[in-house]
Amino acid sequence: MSPASQPPETSRARRPTLEAVAARAGVGRGTVSRVINGSPQVSEHARAAVQQAIAELGYIPNRTARSLVTRRTDSVALVVPETETRLFSEPYFSAIIRGVTSGLAGSEMQLLLVLVRDESERARLATYLTEQRVDGVLMVAVHRDDTLPDLLAELAIPTVLAGRRGPAESLGHVQADNQGGACGAVRHLLDGGRRTIATITGPLDMDVAQARLDGYREALRTAGIAVDEELIATGDFTEEGGRKAMSALLARRPGLDAVFAASDVTASGAVLELRAAGRRIPDDVAVIGFDDSIVARHTDPPLTSVRQPIEEMGHTMARLLLDEIAERGKGRREVVLPTRLVVRQST
Repeated sequence: MSPASQPPETSRARRPTLEAVAARAGVGRGTVSRVINGSPQVSEHARAAVQQAIAELGYIPNRTARSLVTRRTDSVALVVPETETRLFSEPYFSAIIRGVTSGLAGSEMQLLLVLVRDESERARLATYLTEQRVDGVLMVAVHRDDTLPDLLAELAIPTVLAGRRGPAESLGHVQADNQGGACGAVRHLLDGGRRTIATITGPLDMDVAQARLDGYREALRTAGIAVDEELIATGDFTEEGGRKAMSALLARRPGLDAVFAASDVTASGAVLELRAAGRRIPDDVAVIGFDDSIVARHTDPPLTSVRQPIEEMGHTMARLLLDEIAERGKGRREVVLPTRLVVRQST
């Protein structure tokens, strides 16, 4: 029988095996398997040796056979409950995606980006996840009454959140020091002599927005200044929301001399409204945002902002998820990353 007419089984038998890779790398079969499956529980030396052996032998993992044994899909979903417009216009989301991508690098995990824009899409996503089509889920922009994290916990799908639903959050999550960052921002305004300080919040059914409002209140109380509820306006992290909230604040307290906004995008809307009302920045009104995104650097004047390490948040989320996929419970923890005030001309 000529080589060209040999049955497929003979050709497949010549492929390098897992055992051959282990022998070439000088490690055990289990170590090779962990490297191929993206487990973080492998030393860098062993990982490098296995990867070199795979390259030298031309080993190709049989994903179909492996998935039947491990019930793994080698994919994780990043769930964003927003429209395409907000996804691509707000720097926060692009920074999170960059961080998640870097965190998954080297793991062989494919990233699926899932937008949930309405209840019908939420229902379809729930069905998709119930069928165990991904190995894990990352979620951003989580609201207090969001039931999807509960469904994921019920299905035992490894999950990591950007932020938390509340102080009793049971799932692994990564967040910035929102309260501390907000408190520091308002202290900066107080140190600059401002006394009638307003704030524009995010949606208060989100823990991140509530924490930033708590930081605002904390700074005023510590300075011995009573919190005036009429200086608090609810926003939605959008530019238009910032404009509307700023307009309402000016109507209630025209003599206000500073504004702390819960996001840079919101702050940019506040700046536009202040200019339209004839207020000079920072002469009449000082403005601070939160995120230190590209928006802060291109606002006129450039915006003082609380820097949160958004890419690092995404990267950390991805690593926690890989830990949770490799060993249940290992990634179920809280990580709080520090913030820093970046002072520019708006204050």
